[in-house]
Amino acid sequence: MAGTTTGIPADVTQNHTKGGIGESTLRPDATLKVTGEFAYSSDMWHEDMLWGQTLRSTVAHAEIVSIDTSEARAMDGVYAVLTHEDLPAAKNYGMEFQDTPVLAYGKVRHHGEPVALVAADHPETARRAAAKIRIEYRELPLITDEASATAPDAILVHENRDDHHAAHVPHPNIVHRQPIVRGDADEAAKRADVIVKGEYTFGMQDQAFLGPESGLAVPCEDGGVDLYVATQWLHSDLQQIAPCLGLPEEKVRMTMAGVGGAFGGREDISMQILASVLALRTGKPVKMVYNRYESFFGHVHRHPAKLHYEHGATRDGKLTHMKCKIVLDGGAYASSTASVVGNASSLSAGPYVIDDVDIEAIGLYTNNPPCGAMRGFGAVQACFAYEAQMDKLAAQLDMDPVEFRRLNAMEQGTIMPTGQPVDSPAPVAELLRMVKARPLPPERQWETAYGDADVRALPGGLSNTTHGEGVVRGVGYAVGIKNVGFSEGFDDYSTAKVRLEVINGEAVAMVHTAMAEVGQGGVTIHAQIARTELGVQQVTIHPANTQVGSAGSTSAGRQTYMTGGSIKNSCGLVREKVMELGRRKFGSDHPAWATAELRLKGGKVVTEDGEALCAIADVLDDEVVEVEAEWRHRPTEPFDLKTGQGNGHVQYAFAAHRAVVEVDTELGLVKVVELACAQDVGKALNPLSVVGQIQGGTVQGLGVAIMEEIVVDPRTAKVRNPSFTDYLLPTILDTPTIPVDYLELADPNAPYGVRGIGEAPTLSSTPAVLAAIRNATGLELTKTPIRPEHLTGL
Repeated sequence: MAGTTTGIPADVTQNHTKGGIGESTLRPDATLKVTGEFAYSSDMWHEDMLWGQTLRSTVAHAEIVSIDTSEARAMDGVYAVLTHEDLPAAKNYGMEFQDTPVLAYGKVRHHGEPVALVAADHPETARRAAAKIRIEYRELPLITDEASATAPDAILVHENRDDHHAAHVPHPNIVHRQPIVRGDADEAAKRADVIVKGEYTFGMQDQAFLGPESGLAVPCEDGGVDLYVATQWLHSDLQQIAPCLGLPEEKVRMTMAGVGGAFGGREDISMQILASVLALRTGKPVKMVYNRYESFFGHVHRHPAKLHYEHGATRDGKLTHMKCKIVLDGGAYASSTASVVGNASSLSAGPYVIDDVDIEAIGLYTNNPPCGAMRGFGAVQACFAYEAQMDKLAAQLDMDPVEFRRLNAMEQGTIMPTGQPVDSPAPVAELLRMVKARPLPPERQWETAYGDADVRALPGGLSNTTHGEGVVRGVGYAVGIKNVGFSEGFDDYSTAKVRLEVINGEAVAMVHTAMAEVGQGGVTIHAQIARTELGVQQVTIHPANTQVGSAGSTSAGRQTYMTGGSIKNSCGLVREKVMELGRRKFGSDHPAWATAELRLKGGKVVTEDGEALCAIADVLDDEVVEVEAEWRHRPTEPFDLKTGQGNGHVQYAFAAHRAVVEVDTELGLVKVVELACAQDVGKALNPLSVVGQIQGGTVQGLGVAIMEEIVVDPRTAKVRNPSFTDYLLPTILDTPTIPVDYLELADPNAPYGVRGIGEAPTLSSTPAVLAAIRNATGLELTKTPIRPEHLTGL
């Protein structure tokens, strides 16, 4: 089935309980959010609480000579001032490598690293006290790029590495290296009639979530702590927090607080350990809320990258080979850099058939800001480069860029560069056809009926820089491939507890998981799945916490697949128990109890033909049926460290975009008029949410194409624009029309056939916009984001 929308999609109503999968049911938190009544983590409050404040380094690489906290400790209202010497247990944490200090000791490795903590009775008192802490630094040489990081005499960002990648990298300042070799790229290059090369630069993007890092830590009588926090992965946090507090995990009780966006930036620890340490030291609840400036230093960002590509093709347009080297700057600490390297390398060829490849991806340790997870996770940077290459090849061959892509598009059965077959639908050629077939928006839309110009529809907008003179239209296309779920042998599972009981004469389900609701709509989908599987109307979603097993991270497009699959599985186990109860109670009343396939639908037990046998409430009576179970996707395996071969991914997602832009070629200003998307979603469990995810991912790709970049001074490694004044984001005035078409080609290995949808549109929107600007200007444009000076040559 295919869906099309330019706004709110029509319901795709199935023959099942109302409010089940396939319907655009409303989010349970929607009204609270749009009326301003939703409680975010920064809104939490506790009687007699203190406020926490962090002091961060003012230099990027230096030895810490001394820390003087005496003035801060002497201030009225200050309850605690802590440095690394005051930490109760482990001093380091990390998702993959435990290389990140809770508070810096010995030296600082990046601008804005936490060095000291203050707890006070008022946030302003805490801020002023932190400012009175005196730190003496002895600055060290900076590592800022590949050349300085891998020089034979380079200073090591981390000495004495003992992580599992340390023995396999050519230099200690390389976090991870992943080559992929398949076929013989050098020999295949001899068959090429055209070879194109390119060097591309991708800027550092911030997740720019509106809700800053925040949380509340409450000390408990048993010596433990209750922590209420906005995060993406409760149990990963727990595994990192408990050792740093010197507590068993059962004494660190975590509950999800309201999240104001995430996009990967909350997958790592931010203030969780800091607030907990202060709460345990003072014996009082401690609240921490980063301001926007501190938020830029309080979480990881998207890896900036340098990408070197070579492609060859025959005169009839068939790709012969690809060579590439991708250099990702991981910054001062590893975070998830190793996994990003795996993604970038394994997806670097794009959604194309290329039999002969020679690929290398590396992630660096530098003194730049730490980088980690962000929507698209390594595949975004690669897509920007390989799609620019596709346009170059098409131009050299004098071929239509869409038809060239379609000629080389992968399909189900294609073998990836890693040797893994694509074993579910891969409608790359069809997605490209769909975006190209859409009618183009009318030209010169800024012209009014009165013959003048509506400047809001022009590049530059209300700054009134042009009335249409010098404005040129461009159209560009791109398509991308993204993996779904955790890869490379990671034990990826999710836990769901489902309870079914009778309340006020009606069967009611409760779903309890540790899934982080960060805005993606999981709480909506979970209720829809429970209604579908259990045939009830009333479904309660229990607050997410660590009192139930892990649901994994809300990232990698995995939650609907994984936690949705886990809920479906647990509901199935509950349903089996209900049927067993029914057979014991009513089996003699009707032969169908023994012979027929029975379902739960509309609050009743029914046969396949729809005959109702009894009410679910009558089956349950006073009994409660509850199941907590883990559910896993099929296993993956690590990529070979020399050849990159291996079945590393569980699923792939595909999206294509067509961008229409208008460029003021005299001033270098860009107006994106339309950014159409076509995507295969497997199964649209909630069509409205599907479109929202596609449009949201599209806008983030638009942002990095033309405005978003964290600017790091190469001489000092300091962030130059840590504010939303200087870090530019697309607003509603910058966001174009985003028409969406989607296919529903089920993945037979996934629950309901679903396919992760949140990340794929972030890939192809960026290169589509760049392609459209190139089409308008004739410029090569090899960097993101595009700035006016790139278009004017000034």
